[in-house]
Amino acid sequence: MIRANTRGRLTPADLQLVVLLLSRGSAHRRAYLERRLTTEGPDSLLDAPELAERLLTVRSMLLPSEALFFYVLVRHALRNTGLDDRDLADYLAALLLEFGQRDRAWRIDWNDDQRHRYLVDILADLEASGGDRRFKVMVHLGNYALWLTGVFPDYIAARRLRKAGPDVSYYDALGSRGFGLASDHALAAQYGLELVLRTAAERFAVLRGALNGVSDRVFFPSSPH
Repeated sequence: MIRANTRGRLTPADLQLVVLLLSRGSAHRRAYLERRLTTEGPDSLLDAPELAERLLTVRSMLLPSEALFFYVLVRHALRNTGLDDRDLADYLAALLLEFGQRDRAWRIDWNDDQRHRYLVDILADLEASGGDRRFKVMVHLGNYALWLTGVFPDYIAARRLRKAGPDVSYYDALGSRGFGLASDHALAAQYGLELVLRTAAERFAVLRGALNGVSDRVFFPSSPH
């Protein structure tokens, strides 16, 4: 299961890099930021408006971890849409980190033997599943729809043009349905995901747009829309 835990993966080295990038070589400002980090915790520093751009342009041996990089970019992209929800940013960053590994995006979970490339296959799996696995399939329906529309919108557009594939509203509807069903499941509260999944269901198109921005800047920077 993907959890809303990206901030929990940040290391002391990550936070020191944040301080270094925000201080811009000023010893006085660095001392001030370190005091804030100690007294307030990292969240206010991670929300600094200039941090995302500085992570994108960092040119030093102190490279950001993937967790720091994706959390900050997703968090700032969501805030730009009006969604000020750190748990949601944690979850979406974790989704990008996990689905970017090998064939994880096609599997309900790492240890699942089945691979699904199309949403209709996930729907068929949902009808055939019960118990804990049914919950995981619900979540995966939302996750996979968001992964495709958020990171690969040009693929969906090209597939619609060449093969009369479904448009983005199809993915929005099914992704929202998956997250909505999962948010009402008893396991959602057990995993601490009830509110995250409900918000994802209600604001699916907004999340998709936020991830489109991250994709344009990180994965396909020269890809026009």
